[in-house]
Amino acid sequence: MELENLNQLEEDDFYLTSEGYKVFTKKYHIKRGYCCKSNCRHCPFDFKNQNK
Repeated sequence: MELENLNQLEEDDFYLTSEGYKVFTKKYHIKRGYCCKSNCRHCPFDFKNQNK
């Protein structure tokens, strides 16, 4: 996926927490296509289990 396409976030690519943090959805992570290894809340690549 081209970087410029990732810069164009869609409404369902993320949500804001009550503290104002941007949280990316599973849909966004799949669209990005790889794990960033940042322990994301909705990581579809099962990164949390790789650290055990």
